[in-house]
Amino acid sequence: MNITKVYVSRKLEEIVSDFICTEDYDENNYLGGWSSTLFFMNHKKCLLMINKQTKYTLILWNVKKGDLESLSIIFKKTLYEQLMYDGIQVDVKLIDSMIGEIKLFLTDNDKSANGSLNTISLYIEDWKNEYRTFESIPFRYLNGLLNEVPIKNFKWISPKVKMNELINSF
Repeated sequence: MNITKVYVSRKLEEIVSDFICTEDYDENNYLGGWSSTLFFMNHKKCLLMINKQTKYTLILWNVKKGDLESLSIIFKKTLYEQLMYDGIQVDVKLIDSMIGEIKLFLTDNDKSANGSLNTISLYIEDWKNEYRTFESIPFRYLNGLLNEVPIKNFKWISPKVKMNELINSF
């Protein structure tokens, strides 16, 4: 079974400390690792996750500590739904086999991923002011906007295109 590593920020580490894995696993051969951080939207916990290879972002909203036990299921469901929203056609069984099980690890201090998370956090701060209630926030739409922003390091190709290329390579 595949193991997908998700490296957590120091801020998120406080919340998920009971779920941090200390065993060593190889990096996922399909989509690679992810980095994640915590942000609050109207006093509700949300996770911002970014794929290290493609810079594809995923927002898991209204996450409770009890949800962390089923993080693999929540992650795969949210990823599949976001991919479909972004126009990336993929079979749910392929996502399930590519991701496997999610394991949380302490930060690896990946400057590129952390820099991207910090930049995205600025957009999120603006959206907090724009959307007054949690229920009015179109998370899927906003997540889609983040995945359409071209990245200089990818020769101005968007994370959505990079993720589509990566998935289609399998």
